[in-house]
Formats: sequence, C-alpha cells, structure tokens
Amino acid sequence: RENFIHLCNPHLEKMKEDILYHFALGTGTHDFPTLFGDVKFVCVGGSPSRMKAFIAYIAEELGLGSPGCDYPNICAGTDRYAMYKVGPVLSVSHGMGIPSISIMLHELIKLLYHAKCSDITIIRIGTSGGIGLEPGSVVITRQSVDATFKPQLEQVVLGKTVIRSTNLDEQLAKELMQCSKEIGQFNTVIGNTMCTLDFYEGQGRLDGAICLYDEEEKLQYLKNAYESGVRNIEMESSVFAAMCNLSGIKAAVVCVTLLNRLEGDQISSSHDVLVEYQQRPQKLVGYFIKKSLGKV
Repeated sequence: RENFIHLCNPHLEKMKEDILYHFALGTGTHDFPTLFGDVKFVCVGGSPSRMKAFIAYIAEELGLGSPGCDYPNICAGTDRYAMYKVGPVLSVSHGMGIPSISIMLHELIKLLYHAKCSDITIIRIGTSGGIGLEPGSVVITRQSVDATFKPQLEQVVLGKTVIRSTNLDEQLAKELMQCSKEIGQFNTVIGNTMCTLDFYEGQGRLDGAICLYDEEEKLQYLKNAYESGVRNIEMESSVFAAMCNLSGIKAAVVCVTLLNRLEGDQISSSHDVLVEYQQRPQKLVGYFIKKSLGKV
C-alpha cells in the first residue's frame, strides 16, 4: 500500500461514518470510491472562482469538455470550499491562510483515503509576493520556510509545540521545472517559499494598519530572506507541505509572483496583467498533467 494515502489517525477506523463537514460530504451519504476513485491529480488554490476556471481549462486541455461547459460544485452544500472534477483531476479551493487550508486538507486527505485513491499528486497553485524576481515569474517551491527561514511548521497540539518538516518532493519540482522549459513562455525558478501567518506585518509590509518598524529594517529583512534562498512569500505552503508529508502524498507548490517586494508593497499592475499572471501556474500544471498522461 505504499502508493496509497496514509492516515495518521487510528481513531478513524472505529468510526461508523466519517462526515466531512466543511465539504458537505460523508461516507454514509456518498460513494467515495465511485465519485473519486479515479483521481490522480489534485490541484488546490485559494479562490473558488480560480479553481473553477482551472477545471474548465484542464478539461479543454485534456479533451474532456466542450467550450462553455459548466462544471458543478461538488461541495454546493456548503459555502466554505468549492470542489470540481473532470476525469482524473480534482480542483479544490482552500481559502486564505494556514488555518483555512489546514481544515480543507484534513478533509481532502480523508476523502482520498475513503475513495481508495493511489499514486496521487497534489499541487498548490496560487499567487505570491516575489523577492528579487520580476513580477510574473513562477516559483516552484523547494522548501517552505517559516518567518525565521527555518524549513519547519511549528504547531501547538494539546498544549505542546510540535515541529513538522516542510520539505516538498524534489523529483516533482524538477519535473515541473522541465515542463516550464518546454513551454518556454515565462520565467520559472526553483526556490524556497516563506510562509507567513499574515499578509501585512508578517511579510514586512509598510502599508498595513499597524507598522512599528521602518523601511530600512523591512528591506534588510527581505534581503536576509533572499540570501537564505527565499524567492517568494505566501501564507499556505508550510502546512500544505507538512500534511502531505505525513500522509505520504507527492506534493508541489507553484506560485506566480505579482510584484517584487524589494521594490514595493502594493500590487499596481493592471487587472488584465494580473489575470494573465494568475494563468501561468495553471498553464504549467496543466502541461505537467497532460505530459504525465501521455497527451503532450
């Protein structure tokens, strides 16, 4: 069972029914193997609309849908998350920040386990702030690091601090990098991703409601991050990496940078430019999925 999902929770075996509350799904009401048993690729991202757009894009790329076709939200019974499926690809929104993606991942991992899925690859696609990169660059994460540049997730469980590894699959990162070279449409790098607990002070911004440091301190911090190998900043990668590691799932994080944080804090690019930027991780991961399925 090496290629199956590992559940690090012996208590689940004693439950007659598992209700995935935030998905509005449950083993007593839904046939998970029939609904999800063929899933091989799971793509997750913050925005429900972006994940719906991704499933429409991947359906067209794989020749599994027609232009203008609508894809129903599998989690329509709740407004917490959205989930879409076409063929072997599942697309799920996770909201913003570690707490939101953590809740989603607990239920997603259990869903894949109950569906008896195997050989799963999960990829987070999203946006981020770059460090020392031109806006629009795509970063494939080598390691997720915390705000002190350590490759770890620090979590308090039953009042005790638990440290978990945030390494990501090295071979998968290399395969994604090769795919970007084959596409040849945008700059892509492999680097560390800093995962923070908030968008403003935690990322050294000067434009929040509260800021008790100066610009020189901010720039020095970001330069230290760059020197440690950090190339972008977001708010979900650490718990994503840690939970996939514990569950034996091959995982990657692919984020586009919307700005260079060494040059400013606010996103000033036009709406059309930002839309094009946000499509870059989708294009890269879509190409990877097509190549993995022998359709390139």
